Amino acid sequence: MQEIDLDVQKRDATGKGHNRRLRSTGQIPAVVYGAGRETVTIQVERRALLENLKKGGGENTIFLLKLGDTGKSRHAMIRDLQIDPVSRQIVHVDFQRILMDQKVRVQVPIELVGTAFGVKNEGAILDFVSRQVAVECLPADIPPKIFLDVTEVHVNQHVEAKDLPIPAGATLLEEPDRVIVSCAHSRVEVEVAAAATPEAGAEELLEAEPTEPEVIKRGKAVDEEAAEAEPEKGKEKGGREKK
Repeated sequence: MQEIDLDVQKRDATGKGHNRRLRSTGQIPAVVYGAGRETVTIQVERRALLENLKKGGGENTIFLLKLGDTGKSRHAMIRDLQIDPVSRQIVHVDFQRILMDQKVRVQVPIELVGTAFGVKNEGAILDFVSRQVAVECLPADIPPKIFLDVTEVHVNQHVEAKDLPIPAGATLLEEPDRVIVSCAHSRVEVEVAAAATPEAGAEELLEAEPTEPEVIKRGKAVDEEAAEAEPEKGKEKGGREKK
């Protein structure tokens, strides 16, 4: 893990008004805590912090905080960045002191490598379920990322946390069976395929010869009875023929 030097100044005054004035001059209020020592209020130049964050190792960057001209320095990691919801500017930083000979627990991002076989050849979709995992290691051994090769993942297969290539010196803190990625056909495709396949009962009905509905037979019988009851054509009532 890369170590970055960052100059900071002690901050004697506190409060919203003072912090607002600091931000107007390009400074960001911050605190440093942990390692069994008292919390110290500091300030850091916004531009320097942003530049170092860009070239650092992400959220697990190790900073060597140098306190002005005192010659004092402390290793620390950022534990919280407060962002203004409107301006999207950093308004406060929490640094946690770390000791380089003591292990720390951090979240490490996962980066996928390659295209899954199931996606490329079987029309499946790869679901990236867990994008980071917790590990424990010495600060110098913190991996910037964990790279997972998914080229051999077929449809209906998945990769679990225990299958991740955890770097030497780091210990996985997740449940071994936690799913990282899974490969399967989409739910829509499965439902469409199921709808397109007729059930066994439906096939039998389609193959069976159609039979005449019973209601038609009853209708004919009724018509015949009505015809017999109807008087003969050409005769008047009483049996006399029409002239």
